[in-house]
Amino acid sequence: MGVLSKKQLREIAIGLEKSGQRFLWVVRDPPLDGSDLEDFYPEGFLTRTGDKGLVVKNWAPQQAILSHGSVGGFVSHCGWNSILESVVAGVPMVAWPLYAEQKLNRVYLVKELKVAVEVKMSADDFVTAEAVEEKVRELMVGEEGEIVRERALEMCRRAKAAVDEGGCSRVELFKLIPNHGSRGEP
Repeated sequence: MGVLSKKQLREIAIGLEKSGQRFLWVVRDPPLDGSDLEDFYPEGFLTRTGDKGLVVKNWAPQQAILSHGSVGGFVSHCGWNSILESVVAGVPMVAWPLYAEQKLNRVYLVKELKVAVEVKMSADDFVTAEAVEEKVRELMVGEEGEIVRERALEMCRRAKAAVDEGGCSRVELFKLIPNHGSRGEP
């Protein structure tokens, strides 16, 4: 999601643990200040959550993870590539924008597409452990989350239909490509 403060990382850890939901959390190594990533978690966090959660340092193949059938939700910074990957995979989101246009993207995801729930942020964009817990739980097992999950699956079906043979995106793309052949393929 970007670079987060030590305090914010700790709040995420507490919120994920309290949510009681399974999770995969990819965390970038902390800044080069001599501290270790484990210094940011509450004491015993990795041990207590070992049966429900997995913390991965630095990087993971996001698209492959989102495409896995066991993934039920995605806490997203609302960057456009992440949004597209999530929608195509049919994975609903907790919208947590960090920069620039991501706040506008959040509005679109929550209000227009209805494929995300919005995490409560303070005026300085800080998110408490309680807000993380509430929205992760809501997305995964709540009534609003159920509606969002169903909508995400519908949008997934629509996205796949748009790029299938004869789909609107495919047809429009081939209108732009001269000499694309008789089957509508390049």
